[in-house]
Amino acid sequence: MHSSEQTRRLQDLTQTLLHRGTDKTITDQDLRSLRQALVFHEYRYYILNDPLITDPEYDGLYKWLEKAEAADPSRITPDSPTQRVARGLTKNFPVIHHLVPMLSLENSYNADDLIDWDRKARELSGLSTIEYCVEPKFDGASISLIYENDLLVRGATRGDGVEGDDITTNIKQIRSVPLSAAFSNYGIEQVEIRGEVLMNKESFKKFNAALAEQQLPPLANPRNAASGSLHMKDPAEVGRRNLEAFLYHISYFSDTGNLDVDRGEMTGTESAHASKSKKTPLTHSASLDMLWNLGFRSPQKEKKVFSHIRDVIDYCLDFETKRDQLPYEIDGMVVKVNDFTLQDKMGMTTHHPRWAIAFKFKARQASSKLLKVEFQVGRTGSITPVAKIEPVPIGGVTVGSVSLFNEDVVRSKDLRLGDSVLVERAGDVIPYIVKSMPELRTGKEKKIVFPTHCPACGDELVKTEDEAVLRCININCPAQVVERIIHYVSKDAMDIRSFGAANVLKFYELGYLKDVPGIYQLPFEKIAELEGFGEKSIENLRTAVEASKKQPLHRLIFGLGIRYVGETTAKTLAKAVSYLPDFKDFSLEQLLELEDIGPKVAGSIVQFFENPDNRKMLTRLEELGVNLRSSRSDKTETGSLAGLSFLFTGTLNELKRSDAEALVEKQGGKILGGVSSKLNYLVVGSDAGSKLEKAKKIASIKILTEKEFLRFMGN
Repeated sequence: MHSSEQTRRLQDLTQTLLHRGTDKTITDQDLRSLRQALVFHEYRYYILNDPLITDPEYDGLYKWLEKAEAADPSRITPDSPTQRVARGLTKNFPVIHHLVPMLSLENSYNADDLIDWDRKARELSGLSTIEYCVEPKFDGASISLIYENDLLVRGATRGDGVEGDDITTNIKQIRSVPLSAAFSNYGIEQVEIRGEVLMNKESFKKFNAALAEQQLPPLANPRNAASGSLHMKDPAEVGRRNLEAFLYHISYFSDTGNLDVDRGEMTGTESAHASKSKKTPLTHSASLDMLWNLGFRSPQKEKKVFSHIRDVIDYCLDFETKRDQLPYEIDGMVVKVNDFTLQDKMGMTTHHPRWAIAFKFKARQASSKLLKVEFQVGRTGSITPVAKIEPVPIGGVTVGSVSLFNEDVVRSKDLRLGDSVLVERAGDVIPYIVKSMPELRTGKEKKIVFPTHCPACGDELVKTEDEAVLRCININCPAQVVERIIHYVSKDAMDIRSFGAANVLKFYELGYLKDVPGIYQLPFEKIAELEGFGEKSIENLRTAVEASKKQPLHRLIFGLGIRYVGETTAKTLAKAVSYLPDFKDFSLEQLLELEDIGPKVAGSIVQFFENPDNRKMLTRLEELGVNLRSSRSDKTETGSLAGLSFLFTGTLNELKRSDAEALVEKQGGKILGGVSSKLNYLVVGSDAGSKLEKAKKIASIKILTEKEFLRFMGN
């Protein structure tokens, strides 16, 4: 529909409009530009499913146009985006007409917006108090379902809001969508239900992991995954994607002929007698209860009903703090007038119902420009490309740096210097680039060139066949030294408090710290002269350093940063020897005999202890008083859990994982690193992944929740 040149022109126009203040006088040309930009972005979003701006950016432009037309209705044109839902469809599936148009929702972004909307609602209704129903705004793919005589007969995408694609066969692959439901018990013959198809976070994670194994590029987010799945040609593949559907709105129904009143649209007037005789709901919250009772996944548990907008606001804000704990993605809350009769009285515009509004959470995506790429060296020598972008606020944080992970990711996303890029920050974690926007290129963009030599030490980089990363193998590389020291002093390693990354870097740059053993030779008298280091802070640091010398051996092993050796493997190794340097005499075969140590881990351990520099480092640590000996005791052999093995997966809510593992080991139990027939108990926290699925296939493994584990342990 749009050439590359037209796309660039319209995107440039959009950026000009976004950077202009909306309080200025708007000309006729401004109005034409606004309409052009909005129609273009509706096409990108609804037709191509490939937006070039974020939802808040689109909403800002739409509100500007809406405000200008409301101020002077004579300036409204028949083709204005405010006068109709965007049209245009993909042609992959038969096109069908919705029984009732699927309108958008008016959006709000703060408490003041909701207060203003509540004021308008009360003025429109003539009431001093309105009952509202509040529920999550699911971030997925919108669908419409039709049931006739209790059977599912049609499923459709939103499309342009008036017409959508017939995806009935694919809808039937979603197990949370009942193939039949007893609507006749409510006197309903035909009903149209609206909802959202989602891919939950865990399913999305697994799906991207499977793509990675096939060396395919990952999907950007669960919403795109869900939307793309609904348009797949193979229904069996749709079934394998573990999609879910939330159904949250009844847009239309007709009765069986036994009702006193044919309500038609759900928002129409209904007699109390009909409601009582056939139990048809009079409120939105009651309709969610009905759907839940009929076997649908409605937000019945998540919804709340309030009679004051302040309570609505509090619930929305509280839910925003919990969004990352949910198994699925949401991008806001929906506030609806609860009473159907009142909904009908308030009516709707051509764009949205007046009786509902969306409270949007802080944006998780933003568009920016890729300025340059820097290459950072990790503690194991891995070279990580880091994108420097034009700083942009996302989710309350200004983002200027984004990890690009490795060369394969850069190539799969076709990233170039100067590209316009879409950046996402989901779950308050490290942001990442979702995609580039090649349609906006001017020809001045440049390919990203990866280094052949280490940016820190100059040594030649290597890349093994089984890895996607470049690596510096110089153990004396200064960048690696700093990262290794930071890891060594960290909480899960030697736990040297008051010794954070900032202090490590400061001491290294001043020449006070050159390597790990140097931690125990710090010139405290010089440090005391630095700003911010008083007598008490110096004493705390000195005490923490001294205390670390007595840490158990497994903490030291983990702190050494041996590649592939995590906390669990470190404990296994600590139990295998009485004296750490003895590992220099271990063969690969001997290491493979240890619990949960495979060839890759064993090879890394052999390589570490074969290195003379590493052995010298251990000698220096011992000379400086660091414990290199195992404190193995008989209690691990005789406790109440002796002979039993445990593994923890997912996020624990009551205990830290390290504390839970310590409880097991204190009673003589073993902690394994993976699921196998040797495992007795798998303790499952929230967001449990592949380990749970694997454990389900081994009958001898008992699966416990965290609460069951605590009861098992007598806590």
